[in-house]
Amino acid sequence: MNNAVTPSFNATRSAARTEPLLERFFFRNRPVVIVLMLLATLFFAFQASKIKPDASFEKMIPTFHPYIANYLDHKDDLQGVGNAIRISVEATEGDIFTAEFQDTLRQVHDEVFYIPGVNRSALKSIWASAVRWREVTEEGLAGGPVIADSYDGSPRELERLRANVLKSGQVGALVANNFKSAVIYAPLMALNPETGEPIDYQVFSDQLEQLIRDKYQTETIKIHITGFAKVVGDLIDGASQVAIFFAVALGITLVLLYAYSRCLRSSVVPLVCSVIAVIWQLGLLKTLGFGLDPYSMLVPFLVFAIGVSHGVQIINAIAHESATGAGKELAARRAFRTLYIPGIIALVSDGVGFATLMVIKIEVIQDLAVAASMGVAVIILTNLILLPVLMSYTGVSGASVRKQQYAEEHGKHPVWRFLSGFTQRPQALVLIVIALGLSALGLHQSQGLKIGDLDAGAPELRPDSRYNLDNAFISANYSTSTDIFVVMVQTPKDKCSAYHTLDVVDQLQWRLQQLPGVQSARSLVNHTKQTMAGFNEGNIKWMGLNRNQALLDQASIRSTPGSFNADCSLMPVFVYLNDHKAATLESVVAEVEAFAAEFNSDSITFKLAAGNAGIEAATNIVIEKAQYEMLIWVYAVVGLLCLATFRSVRIVLCILLPLALTSLLCQALMAKLGIGVKVATLPVIALGVGIGVDYGIYIYSKLQTYLNEGMSLKAAYFNTLKTTGKAVAFTGLTLGIGVGTWVLSPIKFQADMGILLTFMFVWNMIGALVFLPALASILIKKPASNPAPVSSSAPQPADHQESSQFEEQRHAV
Repeated sequence: MNNAVTPSFNATRSAARTEPLLERFFFRNRPVVIVLMLLATLFFAFQASKIKPDASFEKMIPTFHPYIANYLDHKDDLQGVGNAIRISVEATEGDIFTAEFQDTLRQVHDEVFYIPGVNRSALKSIWASAVRWREVTEEGLAGGPVIADSYDGSPRELERLRANVLKSGQVGALVANNFKSAVIYAPLMALNPETGEPIDYQVFSDQLEQLIRDKYQTETIKIHITGFAKVVGDLIDGASQVAIFFAVALGITLVLLYAYSRCLRSSVVPLVCSVIAVIWQLGLLKTLGFGLDPYSMLVPFLVFAIGVSHGVQIINAIAHESATGAGKELAARRAFRTLYIPGIIALVSDGVGFATLMVIKIEVIQDLAVAASMGVAVIILTNLILLPVLMSYTGVSGASVRKQQYAEEHGKHPVWRFLSGFTQRPQALVLIVIALGLSALGLHQSQGLKIGDLDAGAPELRPDSRYNLDNAFISANYSTSTDIFVVMVQTPKDKCSAYHTLDVVDQLQWRLQQLPGVQSARSLVNHTKQTMAGFNEGNIKWMGLNRNQALLDQASIRSTPGSFNADCSLMPVFVYLNDHKAATLESVVAEVEAFAAEFNSDSITFKLAAGNAGIEAATNIVIEKAQYEMLIWVYAVVGLLCLATFRSVRIVLCILLPLALTSLLCQALMAKLGIGVKVATLPVIALGVGIGVDYGIYIYSKLQTYLNEGMSLKAAYFNTLKTTGKAVAFTGLTLGIGVGTWVLSPIKFQADMGILLTFMFVWNMIGALVFLPALASILIKKPASNPAPVSSSAPQPADHQESSQFEEQRHAV
């Protein structure tokens, strides 16, 4: 008996020495691995349950850009031109000059005043004491608050209110042009003064809905709300829709996995491991002090998709090994041994590729890079280690093994035979010509790709969303739109009202008002002209700039608050735009920069830019520069990692060129669909490269294995397609179908991402299965011919010996 057992143990020990160190470590300590990962999952699940949406106005903007730096330097002198909301109270019957409407408007003004986070000192409406009227009388200039202290709602006071509104200059600003609605303009602070924490936009948006819209909207009163805080609040509210579509995608993936594997446990286990990766990612973000902003909410699904991609490869490998007769544990070991190196390389490439988004100095994109990189890092543990360890206990079902064995022994594989034909020179050259044609088409179409928003309102939401309908109402009924571009005019102290300063600013305003897309431009110049006319009995001939400096100074002092700062060294010029489309912003920026280059001097300096449109313009400039810089970094880093792995520039080209084609076609698709490159969409191309490189690395690693055995390129690729290629095709189609359901989302941002990600999932799969072998046939040197039957799938003798040794060890133990 000893003579029988000893050789078995010696053979097993010899085989064990050939096992990779990581394989021995994890599979000899399987219970410990499972318990540790279970504890980690419980901890991260608890942490993830506490994660909150995290959105900040300043995180959405490039604070390093000179325009934004100028705004931040003068932020205290420009109250109300940054992050603000507008609440329009509309009378559906009659006009605003009724006691009932004014009572409602007053109550809404008071409600907004007490909402935490509102800058109360800068709050404006016709009920604010700082909003005043002026007129010329026989006794001189007269004025006072629009709502007089004696207001009591009587018809006499309402007529007086009408007169005051007309004399205030607020028609088109705080009062609609048709007198059927009035606006409450509420600038926001960065921090909630009650908590000292950044404003929670979800809570703030809910307060606007509950305290304002739900409370005061009736059949005769309608409430319209716009502003950055409301957009973010609506996006966060839509997070429930994101979760629903995530669940739908998970269900579709489960069904398709079962149809693919014919094994319930082989379908559930990889999904569970992928969900665990998402839990770990969210838990890590919370543990490290990060939140999840509205534009990063799709990253968890991206992590899930990458996890499924790697999980399918492992399940496919285990099924293949089981079909050769290996037991549960041995099949899992072999799958791990075969895939852990290409899997780690692919995931490291993903993580480093995502990390290159850090070069874009916009904090919300950098947070997205951190979230995506963390998610990829945990997949190494959950899907490359935990998954095969769990499968070593569950194994695959007998039905799945029989299906795999039948496919191996009797399958004709017409699709794989057809695709393997692309490794032959004639077919490969045809494909390369097609790829060049698609590249030319994509390059031509992508010339129409625009930077920034291409639609009015909030493009992240549907055109018929409540927010965009509210925005359209305000744009249609007011002369001063919600899109404000502010030029800062800096002078020496006490010189903002100098004749030369006002004259030059007047010229700037005239030039800007000639631009398409500009509604109007207002500054201290307008107030000074009106006051000068008032000094002369309201004669319109005197509505100009007088060269008498004493008169100009006297007129300037009477201007409204916010026309200049405390020491008269800064004057804002407010440019009201029809929208914040990229073309509109580009024309305004170009005009102001040209004007500044002509007139900047020691006595006057024009600085860009403040206001929501000015900040958007700066963001567009950064995005335009960063999109190509980001792509260069992504492809350079991924290329270097592939080069370090395969030690061949030709192989790197085989893997990266199909990805480059997908990126180019994705840009063309964005141009065709009218999706601009902006903070929300810029990362998608980098994320698509990260997902696609997995396919190429897995396929070429398997292909290289068969080539090293001496197979011809066609035979090697045929065998690659039967295993790894089949998993890649399934993964690409499954994830594409799951993400494709997002087009039904009420959030346009999610629908757009669904279209782009579906396109990239499918095209990356096509590139890896079709264009990669065609490139390989041209670029890769052919190995020495060692004919092997293409359909051969029988295990090598070494496999039988290893299986026998492994089973003997199990029985002996």
